[in-house]
Amino acid sequence: MPLNLPNLLTWLRIILIPLFVGIFYFEKSWVSGSNQNLVATVIFVAAAVTDWLDGWLARKLNQTSAFGAFLDPVADKLMVAAALIILVQLHRVDAIIALIIIGREIAISALREWMAQLGDSKSIAVSFLGKLKTATQMIAIPMLLYHDQLGPLNPQSVGTWLICIAAALTLISMGYYLKAALPTLGKKG
Repeated sequence: MPLNLPNLLTWLRIILIPLFVGIFYFEKSWVSGSNQNLVATVIFVAAAVTDWLDGWLARKLNQTSAFGAFLDPVADKLMVAAALIILVQLHRVDAIIALIIIGREIAISALREWMAQLGDSKSIAVSFLGKLKTATQMIAIPMLLYHDQLGPLNPQSVGTWLICIAAALTLISMGYYLKAALPTLGKKG
């Protein structure tokens, strides 16, 4: 495992997950309800920023590695799954939305692994649709975590719409990846 700044940032994201989840389990005298929302939102946004930063630094410093390429999406999926589970528990996201998003992540990760073993991982490289889905959910989740009114903006309402759009994009992008993989799976499956 290469020890470099991009990989350290990825490890930081993974280390932040228990703190992120723990915020909602701390004694209320330590962190009140609205402060829980704020702290959890800040942690999630910080993790999202480090996700962008570690990729940028890996390319800029020429420190890309197979281990980093493996660990980065794992860290992302763990943080998003943790956030969605917390949001379901807080009754801010419907369980079906969380199941769609988490289920798709597991299915596409497995498909990518299988396609890599078949020597055709390029056919299911990240698409614009996948990036749009990710961007939508990465805007929706902090809004749902923050939850409290921000002047005229109702983050819960906007976040709910965005997470529903993200779930729809999740299904569409999953269909896109499955369709892209079908020719290879038909020949070698």
